[in-house]
Amino acid sequence: MKKLILFMGPCVLESTELALEVATSLKEQLKGVADQVELTFKGSFDKANRSAIDSYRGPGLQAGLKIFEEVKKKTGLPVVTDFHTPEQAMEIASVVDTLQIPAFLCRQTDMICAGAEAAAQYGRFLKIKKGQFLSPEETGNIVDKAVTRMPIEKIYLTERGSSFGYNNLVVDMASFQIMKSFGVKTIHDATHCVQRPGGLGKSTGGKREQILVLARAAIAAGADGIFMEVHPRPEKALSDAATSLPLDQAGKIISDLLEIYRVVNK
Repeated sequence: MKKLILFMGPCVLESTELALEVATSLKEQLKGVADQVELTFKGSFDKANRSAIDSYRGPGLQAGLKIFEEVKKKTGLPVVTDFHTPEQAMEIASVVDTLQIPAFLCRQTDMICAGAEAAAQYGRFLKIKKGQFLSPEETGNIVDKAVTRMPIEKIYLTERGSSFGYNNLVVDMASFQIMKSFGVKTIHDATHCVQRPGGLGKSTGGKREQILVLARAAIAAGADGIFMEVHPRPEKALSDAATSLPLDQAGKIISDLLEIYRVVNK
């Protein structure tokens, strides 16, 4: 049976110590199912679209890459992070195993081409989040752009919900089947899809209680993997505190999702 793809970690890189704490814990919690999952540690070196000007954005590119190098060295886990300008892609690809294009930038041709070229040069993966403003059918154009520069088997499309009125997102479970029809693997963004963008005025709110319900539904609908933010102390997370899950629950959560995944993919 193919493996469940997992991208898990804190929303933003807060420190080397926190990154290692999370990565080490995830690896330990999932060691019993290591042959059934492909775990990648996630974190952002810069949250470039925070609601408030004084919100914590991250350590920056250079410090962030050093943290990723440390995580890879000490845990052996691959890493993923997002980039925000075409010029960042090649430097990030020299360290990071999966380059991610944020949802708001998913249609930017220069971003897609730069990410694909960097991924191809270093043998990396390119993960693109479907924008909240985009239909799943339109992601075919994103794939068309990327495959001019890199192999299609190294491209992921991610569903993170669509805007529904103000401060609300909904997930169309049919999107996984539609996006997979373009020949790529699909990922469900389990924690961002329950956000309430700007819902707290100067920060993003969320509906943490709906995360697992939608994650189970996504796996049942054919998603190839899960993107999920976890934190040892969610209430103190410096970004997306409202939708981060407790780190110590990660093993149980993935175990539950694997049960569904096995049925769907047997």
